[in-house]
Amino acid sequence: MTIAAWVIAASGRYPVHVGRGLLSGVGPGLERGGFRGRVAVVSDVTVLEAWGPLLLLNLESSGYPPEVLSIVPGETSKTVDTADVFWGRLIESGFGRSDLLIAFGGGVAGDLGGFVAATFHRGMRLIQVPTTLLAQVDSSIGGKVAVDHRLGKNLIGAFHAPEQVVADVDVLGTLPARERWNGLAEVVKIALVRDAEFVAELERDLDSLAEGPVSARLESVVARAACLKACVVSADEREAGLRILLNFGHTLGHALEAATGYEPLSHGEAVVLGMKVAVRLSRRLGRIGDAEQARVLALLERFPRPLGLVRPSRDALRSAVLRDKKAVHGVARLVVLDAVGRGTVESLPAERLEEAVDLALEVE
Repeated sequence: MTIAAWVIAASGRYPVHVGRGLLSGVGPGLERGGFRGRVAVVSDVTVLEAWGPLLLLNLESSGYPPEVLSIVPGETSKTVDTADVFWGRLIESGFGRSDLLIAFGGGVAGDLGGFVAATFHRGMRLIQVPTTLLAQVDSSIGGKVAVDHRLGKNLIGAFHAPEQVVADVDVLGTLPARERWNGLAEVVKIALVRDAEFVAELERDLDSLAEGPVSARLESVVARAACLKACVVSADEREAGLRILLNFGHTLGHALEAATGYEPLSHGEAVVLGMKVAVRLSRRLGRIGDAEQARVLALLERFPRPLGLVRPSRDALRSAVLRDKKAVHGVARLVVLDAVGRGTVESLPAERLEEAVDLALEVE
């Protein structure tokens, strides 16, 4: 396996592996490491159909017949009710803290599986095996795990670091184009707040990364984005300062997801809309100039527009923004740009919040 980065966490450091053909090495890797416990796999039925045989077979062949906990794909599965079903399955099957849970899938499986691992017996062992571009570059790295509440996304959660992240780029070959674009939203996000040179490369390669075959270039982009994320979360695991920058586009994006009931918007589409709002506010606040605003918006305009989106009410969107985890004493905070490749955090007084809500209701 190729280690793209190490993440430093309170529980110790862990590797992020990025490469091709890594999925078949998960079971043998556990065997080589001397693991003697039991294995549960949390995944959705689509991933299990496409890639489950490869993972489950090598686990079984290595002496770890897995307990498979499957969900229906989509954000609606990421609930306390689903976690409760899985806790029951683990209890009935005799799992303990020293056993292992593998979160195998996209962001939903990673968040839900990680949340189950974090809370079962006050924390069981966890490996993240992300199968979407979004999960490989973002949600699988950093130990943030959660389920949704009816009033907002990821409001019930914990920090629970995995023992490793295994990102097999080959699995991206079966992703629909929409899912590739979703992941690239997170790649663009981290580049815009941390790496101006990476932004320039994405301006050149964005369409081929989204629509082309799995390639060495895509593998390199996954590794670079994962390394940027690893550096940030290593410096600020608990989101006390620097890590907040990774929420660029997410304050309004999460609010749009919650206020529209999650189904019409994918996460990446919501983040792109949120980034467009944040860029316009960055200009109005005088943080960036006209040329920088135009450059970033031109990049974001290359993403496909969401289809069939019905705008939420102003009140619903405002309430969702104020429930955001980054709000402090009822004051919303938004990540904006100081320059291409450099983000900062801006508090939003009442009039700026209304301005942000107006922009979110208008942006396409």
